[in-house]
Amino acid sequence: MSESFTKGMARNIYYGGSIFFFLIFLALTFHTVKEMPKRDNRENITEAVERGKHLWEKNNCIGCHTLIGEGAYFAPELMNVYDRRGGGNEVAFKAFLNGWMNAQPLNIPGRRQMPNFHLNDQEIDDLAEFLIWTSKLDANNWPPNIEG
Repeated sequence: MSESFTKGMARNIYYGGSIFFFLIFLALTFHTVKEMPKRDNRENITEAVERGKHLWEKNNCIGCHTLIGEGAYFAPELMNVYDRRGGGNEVAFKAFLNGWMNAQPLNIPGRRQMPNFHLNDQEIDDLAEFLIWTSKLDANNWPPNIEG
């Protein structure tokens, strides 16, 4: 073996490594595309869920909250808020969310305040449907505890 590292050796390592990691990327992409239908609960997406997702984005909820671990950490994780505050009961959760959203801001000293977005009852119901749908995703036991 040569004592020096040649341009040809460097080129072979570069191209070989690039091909290797490109193949890994393709394999992981294929695996993800194959697994998503089993995990993403897509058969339960309704128009109300879509409208709730739109409200989530329009009001930048992810700017404070996390959802499936993604977002800001100023406010609680909301993937399991349906189980946490509704106990798995849709009517109870929708009533809780309606009361919570209409009571904002709470004006508790020393605590960050959630703004009142002035959502009507239909919009709050749509947001609840989105959060209920989200709670039924298979997220590998995320969040790690009930309080997120």
